[in-house]
Amino acid sequence: MARSFFMGFVLGIFLPALSANALELNALSDNERAGFRAEVRSYLLENPEVLMEAIAVLQTREAKNATQSVTQLLESNYDAIVNDPTSWQGGNLAGDITLVEFMDYRCGYCRKAHSEVAELIASDGNIRYIVKEYPILGPESELASRFAIATRLTEGDAAYKDIYNGLFVFKGAMTKENLVTVAKELGLDGDAIAAVMAEESVTDILSRSVGLGQTLGVNGTPTFIVNGQMLRGYVPLEDMREMVAALRKG
Repeated sequence: MARSFFMGFVLGIFLPALSANALELNALSDNERAGFRAEVRSYLLENPEVLMEAIAVLQTREAKNATQSVTQLLESNYDAIVNDPTSWQGGNLAGDITLVEFMDYRCGYCRKAHSEVAELIASDGNIRYIVKEYPILGPESELASRFAIATRLTEGDAAYKDIYNGLFVFKGAMTKENLVTVAKELGLDGDAIAAVMAEESVTDILSRSVGLGQTLGVNGTPTFIVNGQMLRGYVPLEDMREMVAALRKG
């Protein structure tokens, strides 16, 4: 894409100076092509700012296309993002702002964001929060997500919230034994939860969440979607508050 754009840019500058019959670069004779290349090289060496202008135009165009592509993806997958019953929801379920987070329990930046997201939701009071399990950091991450999903299936939404919060502050290895211990410390039946971790129902829910993330191009955690806008990576609390305020102003 970059090469074709640049060649079009160059041809637009130089072809008018060539023979009227030389309308395309591949239509030039060997002598014309050599002369063309020499003239291009000489011009660019004398005017290097032209290259920077061309690159700037290309970057702006690519950024605009990328934004449009993400927007289209978010719109076409709207129901899966905000209305999937297999994704846990918290905060104010009737809130005017919907905050969706793709997260991994072993992700350092997810852990950093966890308390700040909780503070945002609690202090604002009008935000719906949706969790998308997105274990991308290896087997322990998947194990933790399976355990969390199994917790919701066996013991309900309140238990899921407890284990979700508990796993983000847990500092040990995400082994099955440790996950069971965390659950028991929270007053949950860790053994019963572990017994269904490998069941197809858990696999299906996890696959839906991971598949959605892949469709949307989520390539890191945390990734947030706030009222149809995607934010990649950790976002400080004050920045998140400013974005929420801006969305409300329209």
